[in-house]
Amino acid sequence: MQGLADFLKSIGAARFGAMIAVTAALIGFFAFVIMRVTTPQMTTLFTDLSVEDSSGIIKDLERQGIQFEIRNEGSIIMVPKDKVTRLRMKLAEGGLPKGGGVGYEVFDKSDALGTTSFVQNINHLRALEGELARTIRAIDRIQAARVHLVLPERPLFAREAPEPSASIVVRVRGSLEAQQIRAIRHLVASAVNGLKPQRVSIVDEAGQLLADGAAADPEQAVGDERRISFEKRMRKQVEDIVSSVVGSGRARVQLSADFDFNKVTQTSDKYDPEGRVLRSSQTREEQSMTADNNGQVTVNNELPGNQQNNGATAKDQSKKTEETNNYEISRTTKTEVTEAGRVNRISVAVLVDGIYSKNDKGELAYQDRTKEQLDRIAALVRSAIGFDQKRGDQVEVVNLRFADAPSTAPIGEPGGLLGMLQFTKDDVMYFVELGVMMLLGLVVLFLVIRPLVKRILASDEVAAAISGVLSGPAAEESAPSAQPLLPSGAASAIDVATIQGQVHAQSVHRVGELAERNPNETVAIVRQWLSESAK
Repeated sequence: MQGLADFLKSIGAARFGAMIAVTAALIGFFAFVIMRVTTPQMTTLFTDLSVEDSSGIIKDLERQGIQFEIRNEGSIIMVPKDKVTRLRMKLAEGGLPKGGGVGYEVFDKSDALGTTSFVQNINHLRALEGELARTIRAIDRIQAARVHLVLPERPLFAREAPEPSASIVVRVRGSLEAQQIRAIRHLVASAVNGLKPQRVSIVDEAGQLLADGAAADPEQAVGDERRISFEKRMRKQVEDIVSSVVGSGRARVQLSADFDFNKVTQTSDKYDPEGRVLRSSQTREEQSMTADNNGQVTVNNELPGNQQNNGATAKDQSKKTEETNNYEISRTTKTEVTEAGRVNRISVAVLVDGIYSKNDKGELAYQDRTKEQLDRIAALVRSAIGFDQKRGDQVEVVNLRFADAPSTAPIGEPGGLLGMLQFTKDDVMYFVELGVMMLLGLVVLFLVIRPLVKRILASDEVAAAISGVLSGPAAEESAPSAQPLLPSGAASAIDVATIQGQVHAQSVHRVGELAERNPNETVAIVRQWLSESAK
């Protein structure tokens, strides 16, 4: 202990404090590096969580003892990357996340025996609203949704029941298309009995009215949507077939369709005079006979046998035949109903780029396409759109040079080893952190630890050199005169001529240089020797 105390005294308070500070800094730095390297890589478990779902997930993770991080005020939860799949399945088994609303699970723990019909109706309404909100959130670009349903009861003695209505508030990323808005309205209307799509209102988080729900959709809006969808589909077909000929990105197509949205009902009757059909036939025949009996009316004259006996009596006889035929003339009745959305006319404009080839200098040279090629492309376009000349369709194919020339070296997908080594953003950041830590470790090693070790080794070298010099035969004779001079640092006082036979002059100069470069260590070593000799 006495030697340790003497060593600490010889070091000095300033140097001892500096050593302690450097040691603490090194321990802290390497502890941080070790903890950072051993910390598992975190990845996203769930995003856009509500407060209820976030609290439930955190309680479950704490119960399992799994490390997690909370970001964006609890809406994002990070967990170790190697456990994310298992945790998602485990939480899904427990019904998490629920989606920030109450669905049909409200009936799971309810006491149906003591519940009134009013409470049951309210719970049914809450469950229906919650399930619809969850379904709407599954649509792309929708982050959150809230649904309010109004299901009025039919008053007593009322002939007509009031119609139900619904209002929806959504938070979206970007903007919703018209087709998505119509899909949401029809989705809600199909899920609620008696609800019409026209009675559904949709509002976004900025207060913008996406669907008013006050009246029916105008027919023009539906027609425009149908026309736009038709033009988009036909344009894609034309672009695909033209790009396969001239190259990808070397063709521009514009298509315009004229639609007739009027609904026409036409009825026509056609009679065929040659197609007669006998419907009914009626024949009537009358015959009468009279005899001359001088005007006498007797029983004998009226008897049938009396006519045979009186063959010579004069007689009058008449006969009448009548025939009636009824014919049906053939008739054809035709009713044609033409639905709205007929294509009256299609106009297509196709712009294609020319041909690029390398000349003798290795430069790209532009060349126009021949008329035969343009005619073939026009024929393909006409076939793709169902060209009808009677309808007035038009197809124009023009060859012009594009402003941007094609790239001479197209960038392809990485293959081979580069294709296999495709890291994600998290992997790249992890490797960057490791590289920075290794760089800091090398900096500390070469700028802090190496100078300290070198300084300690230099002190030991000075001590060994001075000890070797003073331990010679001439050192004992010159020690009394040299000791007062060494503390002052005067190395030149050593007489080289007196130790010419014991120590080489090079060793003496080396000891002097070390003493000049490290005066404090030299003084400390000499003081230690003096204290040991005094004992």
